[in-house]
Amino acid sequence: MQPDFSQFEEPAELFKKLASPVRLALINELAKGERCVHELVDELLLAQPLVSQHLRILRDARIVKSGRRGREMVYQLADDHITTILRDGLLHSQERVHHQDPETETELDVDCEREQAG
Repeated sequence: MQPDFSQFEEPAELFKKLASPVRLALINELAKGERCVHELVDELLLAQPLVSQHLRILRDARIVKSGRRGREMVYQLADDHITTILRDGLLHSQERVHHQDPETETELDVDCEREQAG
């Protein structure tokens, strides 16, 4: 019997949309509250077209939503789930991994970055 992976298709697409440091930085800024494009440009020191392009991708993925504040278009997170995903991803990437040395059976404390590089 073939396993059914259909329930993972939408989450996989979501993770694809999150696979950009710029988009994660935008989400991090939007977690602080709604922002217009020029505020995001100023905060992240990125070109306006680049910020707009990434915001469009996030909006199409229903991660952010947009609205008007006077004459300006403002962006905010669609819900709090994405903030949890970002926070947990940051925590996970900063974790230290505990391994046991098979010869001495002692605990080794290894940084994830060093482990991946080796």
